[in-house]
Amino acid sequence: PADEVEQAAECNQPFLGELLGAADLECSLCIRMFFEPVTTPCGHTFCKECLERCLDHRPSCPLCKQSLREYLKAGSYSPTVLLQDIMLAAFPAQLAERRELHRAEMAELSNLTKNIPIFVCTMSFPGVACPLHIFEPRYRLMIRRCQETGTRRFGMCIYENGKSFADYGCMLEIRQLELLADGRSLVDTVGGRRFRVLRRGHRDGYNTADIEYLEDKKVDGEELQELQSLHESTYQLAQRFWEHEEVAPRHLSLQHGPLPEKEEDIQASADGPMWCWWLISVLPLDPSFQLRLFSSTSLRARLTQLQRVLLALLQPP
Repeated sequence: PADEVEQAAECNQPFLGELLGAADLECSLCIRMFFEPVTTPCGHTFCKECLERCLDHRPSCPLCKQSLREYLKAGSYSPTVLLQDIMLAAFPAQLAERRELHRAEMAELSNLTKNIPIFVCTMSFPGVACPLHIFEPRYRLMIRRCQETGTRRFGMCIYENGKSFADYGCMLEIRQLELLADGRSLVDTVGGRRFRVLRRGHRDGYNTADIEYLEDKKVDGEELQELQSLHESTYQLAQRFWEHEEVAPRHLSLQHGPLPEKEEDIQASADGPMWCWWLISVLPLDPSFQLRLFSSTSLRARLTQLQRVLLALLQPP
């Protein structure tokens, strides 16, 4: 039976090629051969990615404008298997070329130092949770691509006048994503590595950047002993701050969780002790001051500034 199927496919290939041209199997949105074709309830077929991008903007068919709200709500786009089989039988070389093009696009999107996607919104910090509500079409596309490539990572920067976004940011990793019926999503992310922006760019409406990752300068000997002493005294102040109900309101505990434990090796992470970033995220600091602390590669300088802030907050009125 398997041989008969293969023979039938070989016989059908010239016949299909006579009836169809490659242009008959093009998506009307991207004007390329269908890739992962899906057919809407109104009977129109598009590449899955092309249709998703259209539905990010308006829940209706791009051709006939029929409402696709229920189709979007279902959140499941089943491939049009018959069309895939026809393309494979009639135009195997063109289909292979189309698949290779998609693979190259995914490889480019997977690079985590060049043209990384940038979400321009808020300050985020290494090891600290950053929940997001995604509703803009450009960011829906960006998050979907992060999922499809498997990186599950993108950069977060704050807005800065004249630059579109700041020179420093934090990589965020998607831990969980809840897709809502209307296409919006609730995304649970956590901060990863810090980075410096080398070059700014754009891709399909959202910002991108070439980046280099930051790393704290390491010290040893007597300098390390002094740093450990500074680290210990600053952590004790942080504990006092956290236990002081008038200074640290209880809603902070509900929103950010408790003060993290100290790490044994304060230089183990390229970004320094995680509790420092947790503290910077909860302290009542101006974003511009947070950014200065964030961009510093000196743990000593960061701890010194945190000590000054904590001492000021803990002073009796």
